[in-house]
Amino acid sequence: MLKNPVQLRLEKLEPWQHLTFMVSLCERMYPNFALFCEETEFAEAQKYRIILDSIWEILTVKSAKINFENQLEKLEDLVPSADDFDIYAVNPAIDACVALADLLHAMLDRDLMLETVTKLSSLSAETVADLVFAQTGVEITNENQKENEAVCEEWDVQWAIFRALKEAERRDIELIKSLREELRDEPVSNIGIAL
Repeated sequence: MLKNPVQLRLEKLEPWQHLTFMVSLCERMYPNFALFCEETEFAEAQKYRIILDSIWEILTVKSAKINFENQLEKLEDLVPSADDFDIYAVNPAIDACVALADLLHAMLDRDLMLETVTKLSSLSAETVADLVFAQTGVEITNENQKENEAVCEEWDVQWAIFRALKEAERRDIELIKSLREELRDEPVSNIGIAL
């Protein structure tokens, strides 16, 4: 599991900040899933988008009510199996689904929040590290990760999201909306997939 000091700092944030951080990472992983669906016609990427949007809605609309167990069931049908596809794109697509499932589990059981925010942070960086390994044969570890530009860029984005959230003294709906818009206006994934 790749680690970064941002993960220790995340622990000090409030639950709404944890959720916003995690949904931001899932938003960044969405293009990986969408590209896989486009290439394989495995599923409709829009179904992932709808689940993701429901989480953004919970964070920004006070009256929003979402059945997270129901969302988890819908997500189960979207998770591809690596055994069924002989293309690399299946791996980042699976990571995107795992991240979203973990986020939904954390929303169902708030005791999982701290563990999950760290797990998603690492998973997003590991998706990048896996691509580096597939392209170069170089395994990224905690010891050599600072030498890899793509992994460093991933940590930089996570730090930027963290800093924006840390500045908020209370739950800031406008901040959450602006993060969502920024991630959607230029939908580039953690591994550089642009929609």
